[in-house]
Amino acid sequence: MSPSRRLTGPHPTLATVAERAGVSRQTVSNALNNPELLREDTLARVQAVIEELGYTPNRAARALRTRASHMIGLRFEPAQEGTSNALIDRFVHSLVEATARTGHHIILFSGDPDDLLDGYDELLRATAVDAFVITDTYAGTPQVDLLDRVGAPFVTFGRPWDDPSAKYPWVDVDGARGAELATEHLIAAGHQRIAWLGWEKTSRIGEDRRSGWSRALAAAGIDAAGLGVRITDNVDAARMAAHELLEDGTVTGFACASDTIAIGVLHALAERNLRPGADVGVVGFDDSLGAQVTWPGLTSVRQPLEQVAIEVIDLLHTVLSLKTPENPARMLEPSLVVRRSTRRD
Repeated sequence: MSPSRRLTGPHPTLATVAERAGVSRQTVSNALNNPELLREDTLARVQAVIEELGYTPNRAARALRTRASHMIGLRFEPAQEGTSNALIDRFVHSLVEATARTGHHIILFSGDPDDLLDGYDELLRATAVDAFVITDTYAGTPQVDLLDRVGAPFVTFGRPWDDPSAKYPWVDVDGARGAELATEHLIAAGHQRIAWLGWEKTSRIGEDRRSGWSRALAAAGIDAAGLGVRITDNVDAARMAAHELLEDGTVTGFACASDTIAIGVLHALAERNLRPGADVGVVGFDDSLGAQVTWPGLTSVRQPLEQVAIEVIDLLHTVLSLKTPENPARMLEPSLVVRRSTRRD
């Protein structure tokens, strides 16, 4: 069916499908909700008509019958200006694709950046969603307490930093391992003095990633003293910090907590007429669009957000089915995407 017909023609109903397929309305309902009750030839005939007519069940009516909205709430905040990180955008896209396979939809809502509970109450009162995905556990988890208290299902993208023994389901990416991969890559390229540019000490994710850098240097017998610097996540702060470290004359590698910081390092190298890769190796984190388009191409740690989304929806599906997940705590491995910023050829 063409998009124009779908928008302007009469909307097919369950009765339309039943008449075209030569079956009862209950048979069409069974084909949608309990296909195991039908013979294979009958099911195939009904499904063919559904496909031909472009029929979709009336979600509003189904919600009234089942008390389910088939909506999953996700609090969404725009990326900060002055940064290259659009990680949450990529995650939301992956999440939408994953939920499409389970018949759910994502409903985005915003809230006061200083109030992690803002926005949740309204959706809960309106019973507008079946469950929530939480992405900001690094900032604390008062929303987890709220949702637990009212019995609302949820899964978090992010480990329980406040309470490692927490039992709620979560999926996360091993940031420490990612920074370790970045540092090991620089060591393998021949760099011995490898600086870390990361976030302030209050950042749990930043400190976790920093530990991977430190671990890799220790394993290689390299002294990390004076090489770890904490800054805000913006290009100019990173550029100035890189200039200070490069005054040393022995620093030839940078492992960074984000692509934004790594891009700031690339700016400093350009100002010093140093060649990324050939003279100084630089690795970012998150493999953002900035890493892919900036000159000369930024090596970066990539988080498997597509798999994160699949795991999150799998956990949500289990929770919504009133079952206990076999593995409610899922830590995924990142990978390294190598580009010219670490190539010496």
